[in-house]
Amino acid sequence: MAASLQGIMRVLCRLSPSILHPIRQYQSCLHRLPARTCPDLSAFAPPRHSLCQAVSLQDEDAARAAEPLIRYKDRPWDYLESEEYIERYGTNPVWAGYRRNHKGGIPPQKTRKTCIRGDKICGNPCPICRDPNVIVHHQNVKLLQQFISPHTGMVYDPTRTGVCMKQQKKLNEAIDTARDHGLLPFQIPYVEFSVEDYSNSHDAVGSTPPPPSLTSGDTWYKWYSEISPDQNEVAKVKKMYKAYLKKGLQTQSC
Repeated sequence: MAASLQGIMRVLCRLSPSILHPIRQYQSCLHRLPARTCPDLSAFAPPRHSLCQAVSLQDEDAARAAEPLIRYKDRPWDYLESEEYIERYGTNPVWAGYRRNHKGGIPPQKTRKTCIRGDKICGNPCPICRDPNVIVHHQNVKLLQQFISPHTGMVYDPTRTGVCMKQQKKLNEAIDTARDHGLLPFQIPYVEFSVEDYSNSHDAVGSTPPPPSLTSGDTWYKWYSEISPDQNEVAKVKKMYKAYLKKGLQTQSC
C-alpha cells in the first residue's frame, strides 16, 4: 500500500510542471491587458470618483446636523433666544400642541420610558427628544420655566407635557439644582402660628412633674385615671393573646 502511494506521488510531481505552466502564462497575459478591455463590464462597475462624492456628501450632511449641537452644547440657553427657535415655536413652550401617537381615543396613563434606545428613535418622540437643540440644563432657566406652573410653582405632570420618563427625571433634577443655586424661585407656604395651639400647659406635653408619693392603685398623671377602656375590646385582646398570657392572668380573665 505504501509503495502504491509513493508511485502516485511521483506521477503527480512529474505532471505538475506541465499543468502549472499554462496557468502562469494566462496570468501574465491578464496583467498585460489594458484596464478596460471590455466596455460592457464598465457599465456595471461604478467609477471611483462617484463613490468619493457620495461619501463626501454624507460627511457634509453629518457635519451640518452636528453643527447646531456643537454650537448650543456649551450654552444651551442661547437656543431659546435664536431666530431658529422663534420660527419653530414662537412664544409657545416646546410642548405646546404635542400629541403622542397611541391607539384609540383615550391616551395612556403614563408616558413612554424613553424615546431613543441606542440608534433607534420612536415614531413620534417627546418634545425634548425630537429637537436635539433643546438641552436640559440647570442654567437653562427659560426652558425649565416652561415646565413649572406659574400659579402653584409645581412641575407639570408628564402626561400633560408629553415628555418621556427619562427626560422628566432630568427635568426634575435640573429644577431642584436650579432652585438650590437660586436660579429659580420656590414657594414656601405661610403658616400662622397660634400661641394657644402650641402651648405647653397640658400635662402630656409639659414638663414632667416631680414624682408624688404614690399609693397602690394611683396613676402618675391625674388625667390617666379618667380614661376607662372598653370592656369588649379588652375581652377581644385577652382572647386573642390567651395562649401567651400567664396562668394567673388567665384565671383572672376566666
